[in-house]
Amino acid sequence: MPHQRFRPFKQILHHAGEDIELELCMAVKAGNRIWIRGQTGLDFDGAFIGAGDPAAQADNAMRCTEILLREAGAGLSDIVKTTVYLTDRAHRTPVYAVLAKWLRGVQPCQTGLIVAGLAREEMLMEIDVEAVIAAD
Repeated sequence: MPHQRFRPFKQILHHAGEDIELELCMAVKAGNRIWIRGQTGLDFDGAFIGAGDPAAQADNAMRCTEILLREAGAGLSDIVKTTVYLTDRAHRTPVYAVLAKWLRGVQPCQTGLIVAGLAREEMLMEIDVEAVIAAD
């Protein structure tokens, strides 16, 4: 069975005077495994939610994650691993409080990193999600 790609899109990066066109997607399903593109304060229409508010960005990221998992035939309970990127250690409490609400009872493995920056200046957090749909 071929990999399924959800919400494909093209992104153009401008770097050193060159335009680089990337063909990407929001989620990939291979068998029973699903990888979700890093989710932030960006919604699916390109609007930014929660400028200056890491909790609002985390809530939007998880809302989008839930939608993408559903489109791939999974749910939050299928999440096995998350990687959380924060631009400031002070964002841990508000972001993790939101994640605790969304992931109550899921108990994924989790890695948290403090990074110098993300793709856009207004992004204060990003979350990568891996899921495995349990066999019946």
